Amino acid sequence: MDEIGYSGTQAAKVVGITYRQLDYWARTDLIRPSLTDAAGSGSRRRYSYTDLLELRVIKTLLDAGIKLESVREVFSYLREHVTDDIASAHLVISGSTVVLCDGTELIDVLNKGQGVLNVLSLASVKDDIDVQLDEPAASAAATAARNAG
Repeated sequence: MDEIGYSGTQAAKVVGITYRQLDYWARTDLIRPSLTDAAGSGSRRRYSYTDLLELRVIKTLLDAGIKLESVREVFSYLREHVTDDIASAHLVISGSTVVLCDGTELIDVLNKGQGVLNVLSLASVKDDIDVQLDEPAASAAATAARNAG
């Protein structure tokens, strides 16, 4: 089944940018429409839903004060290193720093992976504690059942 797609005007409106921005980003290869690219005067670009997600991320980074040149670096890194859908990525924006949370690592995208930090999943800490708490209780119940029988 073919994806219907969104016109440039629709994409710009949904994302919250001007058509002029969208056109500039496409002409300078920041993001090109994945369904139909412009092919001369009068042709129309068609953007996919995934394109809209990427456009919104670009807008969010720019709104956070990240310079366009740095946004280009971020997307170059993401396209090269994020193999899943880009919507599955988690970015942490702090000042002029953009960090990708990749599983259990934080990767400084603008410094080409330098400054990798480990991420501690608090859910896994909770699960470990729960398992440890359940094991003595289960062992005590088994001992009590043996002694009662």
